[in-house]
Amino acid sequence: MDLSFTPDERAFREEVRAFLREKVPAELTDKVREGRHLSKADHERWHAILNARGWLANHWPREWGGTGWSAVQKFIFDNECALAHCPRTVPFGVNMLGPVLIKYGSEAQKRHWLPRILSGEDWWCQGYSEPGAGSDLASVKTTAVKDATGESYVVNGQKTWTTLGHHADMIFCLVRTNKEAKKQEGISFLLIDMATPGVEVRPIITLDGEHEVNEVFFTDVKVPVANLVGEEHKGWTCAKFLLTYERTNIAGVGFSVAALERLKSVAQRVKKNGRPLADDPLFAARMAHVEIELENMKTTNLRVIAAVAGGGAPGAESSMLKIKGTVIRQELNALLRRAMGPHALAFIEEGEAGPAGAQPEALHATPQYFNNRKLSIFGGSNEIQKNIIAKMILGL
Repeated sequence: MDLSFTPDERAFREEVRAFLREKVPAELTDKVREGRHLSKADHERWHAILNARGWLANHWPREWGGTGWSAVQKFIFDNECALAHCPRTVPFGVNMLGPVLIKYGSEAQKRHWLPRILSGEDWWCQGYSEPGAGSDLASVKTTAVKDATGESYVVNGQKTWTTLGHHADMIFCLVRTNKEAKKQEGISFLLIDMATPGVEVRPIITLDGEHEVNEVFFTDVKVPVANLVGEEHKGWTCAKFLLTYERTNIAGVGFSVAALERLKSVAQRVKKNGRPLADDPLFAARMAHVEIELENMKTTNLRVIAAVAGGGAPGAESSMLKIKGTVIRQELNALLRRAMGPHALAFIEEGEAGPAGAQPEALHATPQYFNNRKLSIFGGSNEIQKNIIAKMILGL
């Protein structure tokens, strides 16, 4: 198996690098590099830059505004964006809902919603997790019952951990339309306007002090039956299909490579006993270990990409990459925080100066460390991924 890029793929990589150098504003990449909070306007700016180039929905079919890129090209693009410290594309409309609509939506739904996703006219969020229904999404209890006219659903229930829901004007939801069916059956996939009476969004402030996630409550919310995607009671099919896209680039190789470069730079600048921290045997050993793990993961990731390019389909490998990728990123966060020493202890509001003599990275090392504890949970928790590996490979 040849894991090297072809001449055409290397030329494509140079094209991507040139585009990023020319079109991505330094104020955006500086924010990402330093771990600062990205505003809604920042995300919208990046969205517009990619859409103007035609690279936003690079995994969609050409007829709906996609690029027709191969799996290798998509990997190269994602990797180069991460290495250039570009913002992550907000995934809910482009990466999650878009592919579901393309596969399961009606023609009317595709013609209405897909252009609005590309233009940024609609900002979507995901209504999956509920109290008591996180990793076990089949246990959702939010209900959708048709009213007397049969033209609308009436939705009641609660969703939680709704990322960026305070920015969204639309939410795609898993709702229970048949309480008598088995857990995976009787669930439907519904599109809900967040401005509908009865929708309430409450903030959840996380340990890093940020407002990123929310609770969303539905009280007698009327939703047109036309907003049902796919067949009634068959929403679990849409849900499973969507999760394959939620795990796209789940290993986050580029993000880990960029984080390792930053860690090495910090380890040369920070002094311990008058010498660079990189010379400390214990710290150097931990850096070496995570770098070896990262190199191994890069090779595995390329093997999976090569298999997909050859017509194969990743199985348990995706779960392996998800586990290893998140563990590596969390270890890099932990080492950066350790390198900051006592300067990482301070809680500093956005815009305030850090402690005197602190490295610039100290300002955001601890918030990033805490925020990225979630990496091993979303997209299918690592514990669930281990069960998948045990079943698919070991036959347990």
